[in-house]
Amino acid sequence: MLKALTASLILFSFTAFSAPKSELWAYWNSSNEANLQNVSHQSWQAFLDKYLVVEGDNTLVRYVRVSPNDKQQLKSYLSELAAIDPRTLNKAEQYAYWVNLYNAITVDLILDNYPVKSITKLGGLFSFGPWGDDVITITGQTLTLNDIEHRILRPIWNDPRTHYAVNCASLGCPNLQPQAFTSNNTEALLEQAASTFINSNKGANINGDKATLSSIYDWFAEDFEAQGGVIAHIAKYSPKLTGFAGKIDYDYDWALNKK
Repeated sequence: MLKALTASLILFSFTAFSAPKSELWAYWNSSNEANLQNVSHQSWQAFLDKYLVVEGDNTLVRYVRVSPNDKQQLKSYLSELAAIDPRTLNKAEQYAYWVNLYNAITVDLILDNYPVKSITKLGGLFSFGPWGDDVITITGQTLTLNDIEHRILRPIWNDPRTHYAVNCASLGCPNLQPQAFTSNNTEALLEQAASTFINSNKGANINGDKATLSSIYDWFAEDFEAQGGVIAHIAKYSPKLTGFAGKIDYDYDWALNKK
């Protein structure tokens, strides 16, 4: 009976999953455009250089090979970011700060719980993943991953390409980029990430009059409306969906992006 109840709760959590809305946390919506400070993301870049590998459509993380020292270095990097008040930075520097913070926290969560088959197994018994858990405190404000993505990045920048920047440690997610984001490379990385994802089978797979798109385009369809909708956005990076009027299904692979 207990096993059946547990299985039902897990199934409920999965089927009831819905993406959070974009809702601004106004506290973070300020900047100092005159500030030319560059936040160092060298520690994060060193981690990516050492443990990220490319296989087909995916970038994978060698979680099993991360040394105790490098795990500690990652935590130290997160502590360094947490000691910064991002509101004092200019907006371009802020964007890189939040994206790298989100991705590094996600990897750190997996490392703390490895081995695990999927990030959705983390969090409380009634949770679908760790996104609602408190993960870091900045300027006295405790944040979750949902806060960073849906209350800061999405509503402040209103750029649907943010969905290609943040990584949820899953095969179905747009790839963790091999380069740390900086104020100088953000635009190039966003364009590269968008094009790579859309032109992979996990982004948009066309078979005759049927298309299977990533569930991202279902969950966050409203984010693409300003660009004419999901199909128009995809067609900007690949002509395969230009004028597509067939049947569309959505799919997402929650398996861990491990090597």
